[in-house]
Amino acid sequence: MITEILSYLKLDASIIDQIWIGSLETLYMTLGATFLGYVFGLPMGVILAITDKQGLRPSRSVYHALDVFTNITRSIPFLILLILVIPITKFIVGKSYGSTATIVPLVISAAPYIARMVESSLSEVNKGVIEAAQSMGATTTQIIMKVLLPEAKTSLITGATICACTILGYSAMAGAVAGGGLGAIAINYGYYRYQFNIMIITVVLLVLIVQIMQYLGMYIARKLDHRKNK
Repeated sequence: MITEILSYLKLDASIIDQIWIGSLETLYMTLGATFLGYVFGLPMGVILAITDKQGLRPSRSVYHALDVFTNITRSIPFLILLILVIPITKFIVGKSYGSTATIVPLVISAAPYIARMVESSLSEVNKGVIEAAQSMGATTTQIIMKVLLPEAKTSLITGATICACTILGYSAMAGAVAGGGLGAIAINYGYYRYQFNIMIITVVLLVLIVQIMQYLGMYIARKLDHRKNK
């Protein structure tokens, strides 16, 4: 059906192929950066939550260091960060363009944002549940793994959905500097060549991807919300 719609818009077969490839590259960048962002951002968020002055293991120095790092990184606009980390991207990937290379700045930009989302989710956990676990002699690691994360899973999944949609928007921005994906197609054809029908198609596809991701994330969060399932 989608192929028929693209054909109806009188697009060349090569353009249709590029749009499909761009869609796959966008998904690859978004899902890859979201996963790696959580690999780094989740531990950061946990550390922020437990070293806070009201956390399990308050530590002003550790919390302050991570707090400053996340605030500084989150304050840098993504396009500027994309250019700033080109040497790091080249060192890790071997090149500074393309979908794989774009994942590096996406992760660097997303990890602090994810850390804040995780910190916020963990801070919402009922203090009574934590105190009950402490009274039974649970260690900090046990409280994190068996109390904090399970109790906050609904909020964490909701946050992951928001993060993934945000990363998708960032991946589209990367098209301005040869980042690949639908953003690159929109800029190369819709902007530079004045083919606005292609730009509209890429925008519609991006909106559809966001809507699907949002729906799936919210559906999973509702299913795992033990408060509503009782």
